[in-house]
Amino acid sequence: MTSRHLSPPPSAPSRRTVVKAAAATAVAAPVLGSATAARAADGPAFLHGVASGDPLPDGILLWTRVTPSPDAIPGSGRGADTAVRWEVAEDRDFSRVVAHGTTVARAASDHTVKADVRGLAPATAYWFRFSAGEGTRTVSPAGRTRTAPAAGAATPGVRFGVVSCANWEAGYFSPYRHLAARADLDAVLHLGDYIYEYASGSYPDAKYVVRQHEPRHEILTLADYRTRHATYKTDPDLQTLHATHPVIAIWDDHEFANDAWSGGAENHTPGTEGAWADRVAGAKQAYFEWMPVRASTEGTVYRRLRFGNLAELHLLDLRSFRSQQAGIGSGAVDDPERSITGRAQLDWLKSGLAGSDAAWKLVGTSVMISPVAFGSVPAHLLEPLAGLLGLPKEGLAVNVDQWDGYTDDRKELITHLRDRSITNTVFLTGDIHMAWANDVPVKAATYPLSASAATEFVVTSVTSDNIDDILHVAPQTVSVVAAAAVKAANRHVKWVDMDSHGYGVLDVTAERSQMDYYAVSDRTKRDATSAWTRSYRTLSGTQKVERVDRPVR
Repeated sequence: MTSRHLSPPPSAPSRRTVVKAAAATAVAAPVLGSATAARAADGPAFLHGVASGDPLPDGILLWTRVTPSPDAIPGSGRGADTAVRWEVAEDRDFSRVVAHGTTVARAASDHTVKADVRGLAPATAYWFRFSAGEGTRTVSPAGRTRTAPAAGAATPGVRFGVVSCANWEAGYFSPYRHLAARADLDAVLHLGDYIYEYASGSYPDAKYVVRQHEPRHEILTLADYRTRHATYKTDPDLQTLHATHPVIAIWDDHEFANDAWSGGAENHTPGTEGAWADRVAGAKQAYFEWMPVRASTEGTVYRRLRFGNLAELHLLDLRSFRSQQAGIGSGAVDDPERSITGRAQLDWLKSGLAGSDAAWKLVGTSVMISPVAFGSVPAHLLEPLAGLLGLPKEGLAVNVDQWDGYTDDRKELITHLRDRSITNTVFLTGDIHMAWANDVPVKAATYPLSASAATEFVVTSVTSDNIDDILHVAPQTVSVVAAAAVKAANRHVKWVDMDSHGYGVLDVTAERSQMDYYAVSDRTKRDATSAWTRSYRTLSGTQKVERVDRPVR
C-alpha cells in the first residue's frame, strides 16, 4: 500500500508484426535535474530511471525501480525490501512540494514501485522524484510530468507523441530522444511492441544486430521478461522520454510472443516452451511491474483517458481476448464467432464511442483497422511486403493478424459509427513498421463512392525492420513502386511510407486532428537526427484525411 500526504493546493496552479519473409543492467545517466546521488556505493540505487503515465485531471501514476544492493539484479529475486519515498512538486528544485508519500520496493515485484498520486491540479506540470536508504538517502533523477485537463473543461488543444515497435537489437531509440526534446507534448502514446521477445540474433539476423539484449535467449519465464524490460529501461533515450513526458501505453504481441492470441502464439511451442498460460502470466506480471500503466479489468490494458472537452482516448487490448488467427485465404476471417476484441471489449468500445461528448474520439489500436488489398505489386517486392503485412507470397488480400482477419468485428464497429452518426473518430495505430494515412471506408470495394466512417493514422517503427531493412537497399527506392501499387488498389489509403523509422506527433484542436510524421536519419546511430516528412489532417465532421504542407510545429 502507498501512503500519501497532500500539501495544501497552490493558490494559482497555473512489427515487427510478422516478418516471415524478413531477412546485465547498465547505469544510465540522470536525465532531468541533478539528484543527490543516483547510486550509493553499497546502498540503494535508481538504475532504471523514473517514469509517469496515465494522466488524470487530478492525478498521475509514478514509477521507478530500486536496486537495493548490487546483487539485486532484475529477475533475480534477490535484495531486501526497501522503503521508498516519493515527492511531487511544482518546481524543479522541490521547494514547493504538493504531495509526498511512502511505499515499499519488494522482491516480489522485482523492486519496482508505483505511486498513484491524486489530489493534483488539472492541466498542470509537476516534477517528481524518489528517494531510498538510511542516513544520507539516495535520490533518483527528477522527472517531469503533466496532468490532464478537467473532464468538462474547454480545452483549446492537446498534443501527443506517438510511437510503436522498438526492437533493442535493431538500433538505438533516437525517436524517444527527439520526442523528449519537445516541451509541447501533453503525453506520449506507445501503441505496443515496447519490447521484443526473441533470442539474440533472431530478429534481425546476428550480422545486423546493433546491440545485444538480455537475456540472450528467447524470453519465456517471469524472470526472463523482467530482465528484458530492465534491459530496455537502461537505454538513455528511453529513460529521457519517461522522465520528460507521461507515457500512455498499450501492449501488442511482442510483449508476449509474435502473433499472440488468447490461447497461444505463432512464436510459442507448448511442448518445449511450457504452457502458454504460464508464459502470458509472467509476461503480464512483468509488464505491469515495469510499465507506468494502470491495470484495467481482468488484468488487461483497455481503458479510457479524457482530455477536457476536446478528446477522449479509448485504448484497446487486441491480444488477450482474440480468437486464433485464421489461415491465409480462409473464409474463417468472416466468421462472426471469431473476434479480435472479445465481446465485452467491443461492447465497451461501442458504448464509449456512442456516449462520448468529446469533440474527438481517439482509438489506440495496436494493429491496423483499414482494409488492405494488393493489386499488381511487382514480384520482387511482394515477398518482403507480404512478410511485413502478414500476407502470403501469392498476394491474397488478407492480413490475418490485423482487423482484416476479423472482418465481422470491424464491420460491426464501422456500422455502429455510421448508424449512430458518430463523427470525428480517429484510429491511432502502430505494428506494421510503416507510416500510413487512411480513410476508414464503410465499404472499401466501392470507395470513394461509399462513405468513410473514420480516419486512421499509422506510425512507423522506432527501430524494427521495414522494407529497405529487409531488402538491404537504400530507402525510398524499390519500395516506391510497392507503395504506388498499394495506393492504386486501396483508394482509401492516401499515403504510405514503407522505409522510414521515426515517430508521429498528433495535434488535436476543435477544428481538426493533424498527424505530423517524422523520420530519423539512421537507426544504427545513437546520435541520429530527425526530420519532418509529411503531415495529414482530418477536419472536423469530414471523416477523411487530407495532406497539409507543414507540421504544426
